Amino acid sequence: MSLVRIQKKGTVTLPSRVRSRLGLAAGDLVDVRVRSSNIVIIPRVAAGPAKLPNADDEYTPAQRRYIDARLDKADKDIKAGRTHGPFETHEALIDFLHSQRRAVRKKTPSSKPRS
Repeated sequence: MSLVRIQKKGTVTLPSRVRSRLGLAAGDLVDVRVRSSNIVIIPRVAAGPAKLPNADDEYTPAQRRYIDARLDKADKDIKAGRTHGPFETHEALIDFLHSQRRAVRKKTPSSKPRS
């Protein structure tokens, strides 16, 4: 809980920890409502792609190029029909993944013994 003061013109400053927890920044819109005797402030997502999170904010340009190349390869694989499944259950998927791992281990000699 945070205690804030209402200023002369009715403005209220939301504490920085509240803004950061909700992902609010300067210029963002909030909906203010009265429910019973409470004031409810609801963050509103602005329309348009400019406000949506973007992977460019999280990755370096080199990482982004690598990710994009892998996604392009995956798209080509899907279009060419190189996919697996569908699987009836998640257990079937897990069994398939384990079999793939075993197959890779058989092909690749290990440099150190397994314990």
